[in-house]
Amino acid sequence: MKLKDKVAVITGGAQGLGRACAERFIADGAKVVIGDIAGSEMAQTQEDLGGADVIRAVECDVSRREEIERLIACAVDAFGRVDIMLNNAGIARAQDFLDITEADYNTVMDINLKGAFFGAQIAARQMIAQGEGGVIINMSSVNAHLAIPTLATYAMSKGGMKQLTSVAAVALAPHNIRVVAIGPGTILTELAAKAVFSSDAARRSVMSRTPAGRCGLPSEVASVASFLASDDASYITGQTIYPDGGRMVLNYTVPVADA
Repeated sequence: MKLKDKVAVITGGAQGLGRACAERFIADGAKVVIGDIAGSEMAQTQEDLGGADVIRAVECDVSRREEIERLIACAVDAFGRVDIMLNNAGIARAQDFLDITEADYNTVMDINLKGAFFGAQIAARQMIAQGEGGVIINMSSVNAHLAIPTLATYAMSKGGMKQLTSVAAVALAPHNIRVVAIGPGTILTELAAKAVFSSDAARRSVMSRTPAGRCGLPSEVASVASFLASDDASYITGQTIYPDGGRMVLNYTVPVADA
């Protein structure tokens, strides 16, 4: 119960990595508030993970600052405080570089990077008011470093998140607030299925760059989030941890058997 008596807010918490992190945080003793635009999925997640005593669901579009403010206020109203903020909400659009419109660019940046910035800022203000510090976790990606041209806007947003994590860690350290990030490789979520596994050729390409020879599971990312949120990681700030099956350190491709 390493997160006992902690309160965590998770954006994009209705499914995928957000739901997995909510489930793990609750198992480790935390109360959780999830924010998402998927109302029916949120209700199901709340029911599945233990009901209103341990998890609350709030409709929240992270591209709108006032909705993030409302999400944090709901967490305080429900459970009295905010100790952990997980900026997880994100989208990816697979597009040819030359086809990206201004609207495409703005949509991805508003959700992935603007949402994370204001999520960190608004949560930090609440943590400072409480006077006991806290932890902000940003859900980044190996694409903060790797260049996949068909995921240009996603990669740029995650590159920005790397710097957001760094500058926020320095800015908030005097308030005993740690800021860290998680950079997953290819994880078996709906997002990966739509953006990465669009064809067998795409699947083979990803696997050829993954030494572990498999995709990761949402629970494997959630375990990293729980560690970073806990006192076990008390001297880690400004860093991104990469649960990626070895993809970041690989400088060649490995053979993939026909499937």
